Amino acid sequence: MPQGHGSRRARIAFSDSAAKQLENITSEADIHALDRALVVISVDPEIGTPIPGDTTSPQLREYADDIEAVRILYFVTALRTVVVVAYIEV
Repeated sequence: MPQGHGSRRARIAFSDSAAKQLENITSEADIHALDRALVVISVDPEIGTPIPGDTTSPQLREYADDIEAVRILYFVTALRTVVVVAYIEV
């Protein structure tokens, strides 16, 4: 018998400012780094650290990937969509 499927990945969406950032990415290495970080966040949207002092709802979070040297600022909606606000190369 086939085993049941695990939980689904979160949907990823981009704010207008993040989408403009993505338009300027031309390096394969940068695309790979961003893709890797987005996969991690889509599997576990709560992995990022809440931004201290942020009182908005939903709360802004930061995910830092030390291997790929990138940071992603995002929030998670009530429907479990991850909205990327900014992509930062470290």
